[in-house]
Amino acid sequence: MHGLALQLAIIGVAGIAAQWIAWRLQIPAIVLLLAVGLVFGPLTGFMNPRADFGDLYTPLVSTAVAIILFEGGLTLNFREIRETSRAVRRIVTVAGPLVWLMTALAAHYIGNLTWPTAIILGGLLVITGPTVIMPLLRHAKLKNRPASILRWEAIVNDPIGALFAVLAFEIYLVLHTGHQAENLAFTVLFALAIAVPGGIAAGRFLAWAFARGAAPEYLKAPILLAAVVGMNSLTNLVLEEGGLLTVTVMGITMANSRIASLADLRRFKETITILLVSGLFIILTASLQPEVIASLEWRVLAFLFVVLFVIRPLAVFVATIGAGLSWRERALVGWIAPRGIVATAVAGLFGSTLADLGVVDGDRMIAYVFAVVAVTILLHGFTLGPLSRLLDLRSADRPGVLIVGASRFTIALARRLKAQDVPVLIADANWSRISQARLAELDVWYGEVLSEAAHHNLNLSRFDYLIAATDNEAYNALVCTDFGPEMGRSDVFQIGKIADSDRRAMNFTIGGQPLFQPAKGFVELRDLMVDGWNFQATRLTDEFEYQRFTETRAEGTHAMLWIRPSGTLVFAAGEGSGTPSEGDTIISFGPRRAEREQEKIVKATTTERETRAEKARQTAEAVKPGEVAT
Repeated sequence: MHGLALQLAIIGVAGIAAQWIAWRLQIPAIVLLLAVGLVFGPLTGFMNPRADFGDLYTPLVSTAVAIILFEGGLTLNFREIRETSRAVRRIVTVAGPLVWLMTALAAHYIGNLTWPTAIILGGLLVITGPTVIMPLLRHAKLKNRPASILRWEAIVNDPIGALFAVLAFEIYLVLHTGHQAENLAFTVLFALAIAVPGGIAAGRFLAWAFARGAAPEYLKAPILLAAVVGMNSLTNLVLEEGGLLTVTVMGITMANSRIASLADLRRFKETITILLVSGLFIILTASLQPEVIASLEWRVLAFLFVVLFVIRPLAVFVATIGAGLSWRERALVGWIAPRGIVATAVAGLFGSTLADLGVVDGDRMIAYVFAVVAVTILLHGFTLGPLSRLLDLRSADRPGVLIVGASRFTIALARRLKAQDVPVLIADANWSRISQARLAELDVWYGEVLSEAAHHNLNLSRFDYLIAATDNEAYNALVCTDFGPEMGRSDVFQIGKIADSDRRAMNFTIGGQPLFQPAKGFVELRDLMVDGWNFQATRLTDEFEYQRFTETRAEGTHAMLWIRPSGTLVFAAGEGSGTPSEGDTIISFGPRRAEREQEKIVKATTTERETRAEKARQTAEAVKPGEVAT
């Protein structure tokens, strides 16, 4: 018992450590989780979870997969699918079944897998998990349309691909029980009648109860978690592994019900899912037997080649005929399809169950899925950036800034950032204000930034920072609070004064970082702009370093942020900002006369440097060979 507890602790610590390192290195976490699992299991023999956990292995994996599938179902909102482009709907409804069919045929005829294993494997490889594609999109910074297609395909296909595999698995179980042909259809319908209506009923009941205040807020998340585990186990009593179908339908049902606390519940489930994904992926990888890996001969290479270079591109090409995409976009979408944790988790559960039922190649299905996951993550992860540049589908190479609120102040800031090649977009729901930004030839988004339309259409992967600068300080705080979990609390900023008393101050957990220190409000910034204040860009050199900048700037001038040569932005009011160094470009806000004076100083410093260089050149030319210049 102590040995099992120690193994669980090691798996938990290693999983979260891999997640953190992947975040720091900006790579998909599944790459490190795969490496950790291989080191713990087949390579060193440090652990074999399937043997070490004994009878607990299958129930633990089944419960973890059920929670992961439920969380995936929570992301599938039918309203969002209707609002996505025709290309996304075509890829989901046409390319998905085509990939399932062609992959099953390839697995059987090329991979030499039995039909049950091949059909289940085909359903699993429809999935392109959002946990893998999202980090790739943030790093690649694609243009809006291809990024939106890849993003929504991953979100929608995550539960749909799992449903394909679950249905195929349940049909196999029904066939395996040896029913007569005349009872087969009845048995299948009875199984579906338990799983699907059960999930819908449970989801609607919880949505109804939560909407009417039948449970306090602090109990909603625990109740939801208990309901998922309970419905999974209850359905499994009637139909083996039928609980996976039940909880997926349950998640989809709740995602399409209007519950005010759904965002908080989804965030809690995401936290639980990250913990389960980290541990489960290590457990499944460590459970791979060396002999199973060794059995992967040339057939797996041929299967991988067909999946990557034939099935996916062909399915996307057929599905997107007449969808309004350019050939470059079709080529990129047809190539990028990394598989993720859901495919691996479901394969680990179904593969071990098939093996227990006597299917000779059940374990080989797990190895095939791991091979596809590893190859697609590596190939697609390393080729997405170069391919997007080659096809001219990359939106920007530098971190961008999303500014909420169009005003004289934000337009001037956006123009200065744009002049420094920083991608910037201004969002506002007021047409007259956004028109001024359009006249300034800036990228704009007209609409409410907190709406569902913004969630669907704004490609946030282009932006690393947010500035909320409307005339409503409470709204600024609300925007920063909403975008903080996605963009990072340290990367969302707002204007507005801090209340001078505890009675009038907002809670410290609300809002973002102050854009100015000391804080400045909308009215004050507007008056400063009227008085002639403006933004200035000053590049630091070895002659004009930061100390010289601070000495020459006028009183009241704010060094708001600086741009490093790599394109990274550092906000002066942010946490751990430090000080700018040589090569950085400081964006400061101050009086226009100070801007002119500092430009003169910088110009004089540059002229002085050029004069010294010219004198040194002339001296060097005047010195004869063998003489020493003095």
